[in-house]
Amino acid sequence: MTLKERYAKEIAPQLAKDLGIKNPLAVPKVLSVTVAVGLGQGLKDAKFSEMAESTITRITGQRPVKAKAKKSISNFKIREGQVVGIFVTLRGPRMWHFLEKFLNVTFPRVRDFRGITSKTIDARGNISIGFKEFLGFPEIRPDEVERVHGLQVTVTTNAETKVKGKALFTALGFPFKD
Repeated sequence: MTLKERYAKEIAPQLAKDLGIKNPLAVPKVLSVTVAVGLGQGLKDAKFSEMAESTITRITGQRPVKAKAKKSISNFKIREGQVVGIFVTLRGPRMWHFLEKFLNVTFPRVRDFRGITSKTIDARGNISIGFKEFLGFPEIRPDEVERVHGLQVTVTTNAETKVKGKALFTALGFPFKD
């Protein structure tokens, strides 16, 4: 049974019961997953940005969008219009497939992983998880990697509060340590 099917048949009804929600449309659900890489260390290096782009493409199966600087910041040597990051937003079947792979394959493969702290959930019920290296993803072969960079995964929900968000993520199987 896929994660999406499990959410529809088991998780959503249980969440409605636990949170005391009568309307099934008001049950918290995952809206999107965003995977982002900041190009801070590779602003001058075109090869680094190409490598980061190919990494995100392999991980998500979708071509990333380039995020450009809105204004110049001289202390960081950033000019207006310069590419400062890349990101992919996943929705629908790709999002559910990515989440399933993320929970069942990536977390167990991350080195020295001891769980996620609940501080990563914001006041609106979304969670942001940063990785110092992307080698935990199954699409990446460590022998092909030239330079390791970090990435951030943000799961956006309609939970509205931190308590509802934590209940949703716990039910989905996110490994919290507290």
